[in-house]
Amino acid sequence: MRGKLLVALIAALLITVAPVASASAHAFPDRSLPAVGGTVTQSPPEIRIWFTQKLEPAFSTIEVFDASGSRVDQGNSSVDAQDPSVLLVSLKPLGAGTYKVTWHVVSVDTHATEGNFSFTVKP
Repeated sequence: MRGKLLVALIAALLITVAPVASASAHAFPDRSLPAVGGTVTQSPPEIRIWFTQKLEPAFSTIEVFDASGSRVDQGNSSVDAQDPSVLLVSLKPLGAGTYKVTWHVVSVDTHATEGNFSFTVKP
């Protein structure tokens, strides 16, 4: 009886811990410049997003859109050569308004994640 209880306890522990271990295998945003939901007083030269894992450059991108849905990035998104957990893209000069950043990344262990956030340029 005691052995069955121990086996059941170990199985329950593994079921509880396994999803946490697999969830950490994905690259998720850690921070960004401009900050998620942030407000800046002048047009930033670029968007930078730091992720929780190294990224696969061939499959990781950022696009930035204005309120009308027009792209305002330079189309040159890339993974930073000095820090492979950073994704960046240059921006055209931005006027006052709210901008939407969309990203799609594949971590070096082949897990894909995507998302978006906005920031505001103040007049």
